Amino acid sequence: MFESFLGNAPIVTAVRQMLAADRLPQTLLFAGPEGVGKATLARLIAAAFLCRHAAPDPCGRCPACRRVLESDLSRPEHQELFEERARLSSDRRRENPLVVGSHPDFLTFPPDGPLAQVSIEQGRRLKEHAQFGPAEGRRRLFLVDHADRIDLPAANSLLKTLEEPPPYLTLILTAENAFDLLPTIRSRSIPFYFAPLGAEEMDRFLASRGEIASADRAKLRAWSRGSPGRALAIDVATYEKRRQAMLALLRTAAGEPFGELLRHTEALARSKQEKLELLLDALYDLLADLLRLLHGGAPLVNPDIGAELAALASRVDFDWLQSALARADELDSLARRNIQKQIALEAIAVELRPAARPTGV
Repeated sequence: MFESFLGNAPIVTAVRQMLAADRLPQTLLFAGPEGVGKATLARLIAAAFLCRHAAPDPCGRCPACRRVLESDLSRPEHQELFEERARLSSDRRRENPLVVGSHPDFLTFPPDGPLAQVSIEQGRRLKEHAQFGPAEGRRRLFLVDHADRIDLPAANSLLKTLEEPPPYLTLILTAENAFDLLPTIRSRSIPFYFAPLGAEEMDRFLASRGEIASADRAKLRAWSRGSPGRALAIDVATYEKRRQAMLALLRTAAGEPFGELLRHTEALARSKQEKLELLLDALYDLLADLLRLLHGGAPLVNPDIGAELAALASRVDFDWLQSALARADELDSLARRNIQKQIALEAIAVELRPAARPTGV
């Protein structure tokens, strides 16, 4: 099954060698962009521990392997669970901390609740479960997914387990940014840094997914930024609507009339399903493309609207882009809170307009 893992071959090779020699560290930190396979590799390691055939590489067919692979958090039943828990009161979530596991020796502790954080209650539950030895396999593996979203009390609770982990337990932490973790947690973990997949790897991945229309593959390769998970999560038509709304925001911020932006923000205000994080994701891509047009660099993420972006780039400079990025970062820090999308996005346009170049300059 390791041979089917796409991308980051040096990391996979190192992991396989450590498993074959029975020298895998007890605490691993998998850091890198969202959707490049960090949690997937953790599941493969768990399957290697628990596989009925006891080989360094899991077979993927025995009951133990299948149960581990069913712990994939992208599965529809898990997504439904997260949506249900987001509607629970904080007291209900504290009473029943979120732990995902289809095998007793492989447990996942993902972010929970509207703020998408790993909570102190989950940290305590991890510490409780760590006291028990393997039920069926030769080792246990706990995955703390998105450990960079752990709150401080939970981080301190986790640290106690990391300081003296039981000999049968392996802990894997995933994070987009390793430096969002406490230094004391990083110092007790062996880090592996995952890179985005290259263009050829992404082409192979997209071609292997029969549900993806061939006409959409080029767009998804550009928009996914080397992340298979991100590519699978993107609906082309929906992403284009978000992008158009964020392009209207930037045009207005660069001095164009408010009419187009207001049409988009009023529609967003009526939609309870559209999350601010996803809108900001499209906004960051557009800002990155404007920077590339001003100063050169990698190919555009949005080459299909290159002419529109070039016209916009002629109206702004680096200081304007820096200010726009700072405003986007402010919103990103509040994205999981109950803020008004319409007001927040329109405020960015109002704040940035004075710094744009006048029309015709």
